[in-house]
Amino acid sequence: MTRKSLAKDSGVSERYLALLESGSGNGSVLLLRQVARALDVPLGRLLADGPDESIAFTDAVEFLRRLSDEQLRGAYGTLVATFGAVDRQTRAGRIALIGLRGAGKSTLGARLARALGVQFIELDREIERDRGLSLGAIFDLYGQAGFRRFERQSLDRILATRERFVLATGGGIVAEPATFQQLRTACFTVWLRATPKEHMERVIAQGDMRPMGGDSAAMADLRRILATREGLYQEADLVFDSSGRSVAESAKLLARKVVSETSGERPPSRIRRAKTAAVRKRPRQKVGSPG
Repeated sequence: MTRKSLAKDSGVSERYLALLESGSGNGSVLLLRQVARALDVPLGRLLADGPDESIAFTDAVEFLRRLSDEQLRGAYGTLVATFGAVDRQTRAGRIALIGLRGAGKSTLGARLARALGVQFIELDREIERDRGLSLGAIFDLYGQAGFRRFERQSLDRILATRERFVLATGGGIVAEPATFQQLRTACFTVWLRATPKEHMERVIAQGDMRPMGGDSAAMADLRRILATREGLYQEADLVFDSSGRSVAESAKLLARKVVSETSGERPPSRIRRAKTAAVRKRPRQKVGSPG
């Protein structure tokens, strides 16, 4: 397409297009959108940093855009099974727990590891060990972006050096697409789910209100975070609801579910939900660790 034709189709002057092509023009989003529409490409293609994507990659992305969410989940499972670097048996031996703080990832993770006879690992502690700094210091010095970068590096090290384990991850790991994709590919993921009320009660019981200390709208914030991440958490291989259960009851049921789902009887890439039974109403120790 000539610059003259592009100017006509986009409504952007030839002079301005020349400035954009030379890298000296300061393009507004509105004008760039007009250029993208004239070129019939997504706006992101004009802003991409790095080498041009191959035709095969572009074709694959355009094909996936036409699929429904359910079809995309199936396509993802097929891609992992066909091209994933981790074989099914290895993946089944790596259990990764995801969910908000207060879900019981630390408490139930330690018990699950003992039941399976494998090592229990907390990703946050590994990040601190790798960097020689507390999480608070990491956020102060490097910010959220720095923490996410260190999180991925520590996860990669664990996957490269450990074959079987139960891993408790940070609540926000699902918000980093590349890291969460790596976790889902290499591990059997379990979303430990609870009601917002129980999440809050467990966090308060541990004296841990970060990052909501002193905020009267803490519950509203928690609900908002859960609503934002719920769709991502649901991508886990297994969803386990610990609401209203004692630690012992939850740990026993979780271990049984995990063994059943990773035994090889059914493909681990399919999403399943742990069905909850009626809760017997008597005083019991609740799952209380802020995971």
